[in-house]
Amino acid sequence: MSELRSNRVAEQMKKELGDIIGKKLKDPRIGFVTVTDVRVTGDLQQAKVFISVLGDEDKKKDTLIGLAKAKGFIRSEIGRRIRLRKTPEITFELDEVLEYGNKIETLLRELNEDTKDQ
Repeated sequence: MSELRSNRVAEQMKKELGDIIGKKLKDPRIGFVTVTDVRVTGDLQQAKVFISVLGDEDKKKDTLIGLAKAKGFIRSEIGRRIRLRKTPEITFELDEVLEYGNKIETLLRELNEDTKDQ
């Protein structure tokens, strides 16, 4: 498989997953979720979905549990929407990049304020 094809499938999955999670899932454990990235292996057998969840650690944990329970439904919906011979196996992971970036930005802002005070 070409890398280009796996990237196209990943982008299509990202779009469809955002729609499915936002509009089709009714699980109260699933909070405000943003699909930040999808990485699909070259053979299109595995897909790692990175999500960002608004809320505290408990909300994030509950959201991951809810998504794990709905994995079969999500996978069947993806299979219906994207025509592939075999729908990739989906795993969900929290995307910590945004939080890490915000933490660094806060530290830099504090450093900048400290240098202005001196």
